[in-house]
Amino acid sequence: MPEIKNFPIGRVRLATVLKDTGKIVRIGDVEQSLGVDRITASKLLSRWCSQGWFQRAGPGVYAAVSPAYLMTGEMLDDPWMIVPALFDPAYVGGRSAAEYWGLTDQIFRDTVVLTGRTVRSKHLEILGLPYTLKYVQPNKIFGLDSVWFETTKVDFSDVHRTMLDILDDPSFGGGIDHVVECFQEYLRHEHRNDNQLIAYAERLGNGAIFKRLGFLAERESDTSFLVDACRERMTTGNAKLWSEFPCDRLVTRWRIFVPQWYIS
Repeated sequence: MPEIKNFPIGRVRLATVLKDTGKIVRIGDVEQSLGVDRITASKLLSRWCSQGWFQRAGPGVYAAVSPAYLMTGEMLDDPWMIVPALFDPAYVGGRSAAEYWGLTDQIFRDTVVLTGRTVRSKHLEILGLPYTLKYVQPNKIFGLDSVWFETTKVDFSDVHRTMLDILDDPSFGGGIDHVVECFQEYLRHEHRNDNQLIAYAERLGNGAIFKRLGFLAERESDTSFLVDACRERMTTGNAKLWSEFPCDRLVTRWRIFVPQWYIS
């Protein structure tokens, strides 16, 4: 920690931590920045919280209060910044990643996080911001792009993984109609890569993804590779296009139940 004359030691410590760590601070960050033990670091953060410099975001995780908070009431400039500290191994995905990659122009208030940690509740509010969580096996966390927000590195699902995650569970994609719109946009996207999409789907190993993808691809143009690839990887058993919709019509060639209005 640098020596600065004529400044209270508490202010110097606070400035040092903020300079070294940015807006999201963990107890271990304070230990490393100031060269103190864990008990001292914890006490300092508790004191700074009581003084209004930080707010507690989760176990051992704190967010620095910015002047803008007084006007907007929002602690974080970007709701994604807290994701690594609270949920790693994790990434921003689903409809949130679809919005980030331009697969949709809809704006969702919540942030969807897929995490390798145990999820006790699907919905959390942290620092006044809503988060929707889904558990994913740690060995299935792949296909990510890293994005920096100031000093914080946040992983997002890349455009291909985003598409497959919302096909795997349309609820996290804003519902099946919105997933269809995202898929249509994916087919026009500058990063479209059908080979990568199929390779990722194989790694995920969920047969329902191929059934949904094949059914939707068959309804679009310039998708013959995807249709053939999905047909070759068909598994036994039937799936639903979306479990939250009444799906009463079976499309036998794709072994998928769909709503009546999806039958052309």
